[in-house]
Amino acid sequence: MASKDPTAEGRKQDHIQLAFQSAVTQQDPRFYYEPIMSGFPNETTIPISIANKQMQFPIWISSMTGGTDHAAMINKNLARACGEFGLGMGLGSCRQLLYDNARLKDFDVRALMPDQPLITNLGIAQIQELEDEKHLHKIKQLVESLQADGLFIHINPLQEWMQPEGDRYHRPPIDTIKHCLDEFDFPIMVKEVGQGMGPRSLEALLQLPLEAIELGAHGGTNFSLLELLRGDDLRKTAFDGVTKIGHGGEEMAQLINAIISRTEDDRIKTKHIIASGGISGFLDGYYLMENIDMPCIYAQASVMLKYASQSYEALSDYIKTQCEGLLMAQAFLTIKEKH
Repeated sequence: MASKDPTAEGRKQDHIQLAFQSAVTQQDPRFYYEPIMSGFPNETTIPISIANKQMQFPIWISSMTGGTDHAAMINKNLARACGEFGLGMGLGSCRQLLYDNARLKDFDVRALMPDQPLITNLGIAQIQELEDEKHLHKIKQLVESLQADGLFIHINPLQEWMQPEGDRYHRPPIDTIKHCLDEFDFPIMVKEVGQGMGPRSLEALLQLPLEAIELGAHGGTNFSLLELLRGDDLRKTAFDGVTKIGHGGEEMAQLINAIISRTEDDRIKTKHIIASGGISGFLDGYYLMENIDMPCIYAQASVMLKYASQSYEALSDYIKTQCEGLLMAQAFLTIKEKH
């Protein structure tokens, strides 16, 4: 009679050979592992709706790049993956498209992700410039030309300060964000690009009718440091300490939960948080999503860029692991303590 487990012998041999390599050297202190409380999930997706579109997994591909032929290939790989797996995507800064469509092909990816959220992206300095020129209509034209679902406004004063050719703006971004919310009827999101936000900024944003807030927490790519490294040695020495200032994901989760706990406005809880900054994979993402008392998804940028730069197949294989990992985490892991 044939064995019901024809792979048993080979598997047992693998166990013998790999046992010594599999000794645990470090325990992850964030999770309870509950092996008897759930079977393997029947679900194959973890759906969530954002910007009037349905995502099949709570994974966001953060705004990254544009302006070169290589960037066009990367964006197309990323958008194709969003279409395949049902993810959401923020485009890199679309500033150049406000005045010239020569690089439109770098960002024109809607056909590759027809049913998933696609958000265009402009910096606060560019938006204030359009305000001053009374040309805010160009933002609406930009969203329409890319068939996007809305606008990301990125806030990055420390990066601009460190950048040798950085922009300067002189009105509080919160005023410009409010103006955009009054001006446009499409979803608007706000993000910091790598150092996070403190309690006053988070509370001010949570009170607005934004679609989402992306945390951009300290711990991922540090764009202030990146720009500082482009400057001279004197500035590197003088401003190095500034690049270490910011707010990590766990701290920002705690700040958000504290704001929610003292408000009576239930509308705050309908917004989305996009947890990003220093997220190396699904365990980090799941941990932050479970920590935040609001609808939450997690975002990655640099690791997606890494695989998208290699090939579509490499990117697809990576995203499969993330989707599978989230299903596993949801079935068997709970967080030990909310921060």
